Amino acid sequence: MKRLTFMEDTIARRLIITVTLAAVVTLALLELFFVFGGTWAKPDIQETGVVSQVGSVIRIVSSAPASDREGLAQAASTDDVHFAWYAAHTPLAQALENGQYRSDEISQSWRFLKPYLRHRPNRLIVFRENNPVSQATGLPYDRSRFHDAYFAGIRLDDGSWLLCVALTRFWGLYAFQRFTLQLLFLAVWVVTVSMIASRQLSRPIEHLSGGVRSLGLQPRSARLDEDGPREIRLVAETINGMQAQIQQFIEYRTTMLAAISHDLRTPLTRIRLRGEFIDCPEQQKHLFRDVDEMQTMIDGALSFFRNDASREESIMFDLPGLLQTIANDYCDQGFSVEYYGPAKAGYVGQLYAMKRVFSNLVENAIKYATPPTLTLETQQDGSYMIYIRDNGPGIPEASLSEVFEPYFRLDKSRNRQTGGVGLGLTSAQTIVRSNGGEITMANRSEGGLEVLIYLPKIC
Repeated sequence: MKRLTFMEDTIARRLIITVTLAAVVTLALLELFFVFGGTWAKPDIQETGVVSQVGSVIRIVSSAPASDREGLAQAASTDDVHFAWYAAHTPLAQALENGQYRSDEISQSWRFLKPYLRHRPNRLIVFRENNPVSQATGLPYDRSRFHDAYFAGIRLDDGSWLLCVALTRFWGLYAFQRFTLQLLFLAVWVVTVSMIASRQLSRPIEHLSGGVRSLGLQPRSARLDEDGPREIRLVAETINGMQAQIQQFIEYRTTMLAAISHDLRTPLTRIRLRGEFIDCPEQQKHLFRDVDEMQTMIDGALSFFRNDASREESIMFDLPGLLQTIANDYCDQGFSVEYYGPAKAGYVGQLYAMKRVFSNLVENAIKYATPPTLTLETQQDGSYMIYIRDNGPGIPEASLSEVFEPYFRLDKSRNRQTGGVGLGLTSAQTIVRSNGGEITMANRSEGGLEVLIYLPKIC
């Protein structure tokens, strides 16, 4: 058994490389985010220690005598956070008391301070630079230097106020916002990795699928490319081997049927010669009719199998032009066959085989119903729908699923004198399917039969 190495192209190797590259790119993006992310990339406010600092200052100042509170507040100030204490009924205390504040910011600030205080203050306020209170004279910060200051005030038990001013925002997103951002990064990473990995895995499979589809269109010359990951190459090799065996089997079958047909002609000829010596003209007529019927069936079956074995190459041709040509040929014979649809539309398929299909269906409609109409519709995905509609008696519903079976004949509408051995529709179905399409029949509600041929877009 061949030993696999990491350097060999396999699905597992592609998946490992894809996930590794995606992880490296994600880490690089995260690093760039922390370098250039600005405020978003800064640590959480809890991690900066400012909340615990504010909580400690509040506990100390509130426990100290009123005469010492102003000095303690000033001593607690740092380069990033300034503290100030205002006695009750002073202008700044009144400004803080009468200001308008957002309840959501206050609730959020209390959640941060709650672990550091024994009980909720009489009143807690929070505001920013855009609040009119920040314009009050005497606040402990230089308004000309700091334009994005954050303020938090606590009203103490005696009605005085302790104000904390964070001169700049030196913390990043809050915990919930940070979690949301991390979740977004994770989602982007998962989606990106999934898309890249699925593309790396699906592309060889799609290529293999297209190659398998081409086998049905050109079975004698088509061969799958044995490239891509090791697993896909093994599948392609297996399909190529199977295709060769099937083609060989078809050739053997055709050769055998040709030999049988040739061998049967001799006894049939002897039967016809011996029939010449039958004295009863009626019996002689029946015998010759049976011999002719057997010969017709043998020739029809042999022609069907030969056509199946020696399929023509697919080429680009004008599908509306083919349908118009068939309609015009029957019009020249005195049958009013009409075409509806676009004037030009290219299609890649087996030109002469498809011509036999359409001609056979039109001829059936003329024989057993009325001259049909041919309608071609182009779909948005590039596929085609061809409708062949007549105004005849239609087909019994119970027989619609059997009309494509070999040698199936409708007793009410066909007999031996009209010709055919029941292989025309079978051959038509085989040709249409070999082009990747499908053929169906249905009775029309207004009367008549509708044959629908679906032909997919061939890339």
